[in-house]
Amino acid sequence: MGASSDIAAGVAGETVGDVVHARIRSDILFGQLAPGERLRLDEASRRYGVSVGTMRELLNRLASEGLVVAEAQRGFEVAPASATEFREIAALRLLLEGHALTISFAAGDLDWEARVVAAHHKLAVTEHRMLTETDADPTLVRQCDRAFHQALTSACGSRVLMETLGSIHDRYLRYLSLAAIFRGDRSIQEHADLLACALARDAGRAARILKVHIDSCLDYALADEPPAWASGPAMPDQAPPARDVAPRTKSVRTTRRR
Repeated sequence: MGASSDIAAGVAGETVGDVVHARIRSDILFGQLAPGERLRLDEASRRYGVSVGTMRELLNRLASEGLVVAEAQRGFEVAPASATEFREIAALRLLLEGHALTISFAAGDLDWEARVVAAHHKLAVTEHRMLTETDADPTLVRQCDRAFHQALTSACGSRVLMETLGSIHDRYLRYLSLAAIFRGDRSIQEHADLLACALARDAGRAARILKVHIDSCLDYALADEPPAWASGPAMPDQAPPARDVAPRTKSVRTTRRR
C-alpha cells in the first residue's frame, strides 16, 4: 500500500505526522526496518510521503522512544539490537507487568473481565491459525498478544504505569519479531492459564506463569551465541537459520512478512 493510502486510512483527527510516525514505528517493531539500517532523510521522506522537515521531526521523536539513534554528522539509523538489551527489556517488562497484574487483578470489575476474555479470544483464534494455516500472519498474533497482556493490566489505575509498560512491551515485541518467535502450544497454554488466573484473581500464580512465559522466549531467542538477528537479521521475507535447541511441543518459527 502506498504512502497516500496509508495516510488516508488514519484515524479521524490524526495528523499526517501521527500516521507516518505510527507506520515507521510499526516497521521498526515488526522487522521491516532492520537494526542499524540507515534512515536517510531524503529516501525516508519519499518512502513515507512527507517532507524532509517532517521526517526529521518524526525520527527525532522515535529517537526519544529508543527506536532510532540520532548521531551528529551521521544522521539517523534504526536502533541496534543485542542480546544484552533484550535481557534488560525482558527483566523490566517482568517487573512492571507483574506489579501491574497484582493491582489490576485486585481492582478489576466485570467490565475488566469482559475485556480480558474478549482479548484472549482474539489471541487464541490467531494463535490457532498459526498452528494450522500456512499463510497465517505472525504480525497479527503479536498485536493480539500485546492487546491481551494490556487488557490483563488495564485495571491497575495508573496511566503512567500503563504508558511505560506499553513502551517496554513494544520494544520486547520487536525482539520477538526479529527472532521470529512463536512457541506454539506452550505459548497458547500459558495465555490460557493467565486468563484463568485473571478470572480467579490469582495474581501470585499469574506472576509465576508470566516469568516462565518471558524466560522461555528469552531462551528461544538467545539459543545461538551471538544471535543471528543481533548483528543483522534476515530480511523480513526470509526465515532465519534453523537453531539447534531442545524440542518444543508444536512450536514453530514464523516467517516475517511485509
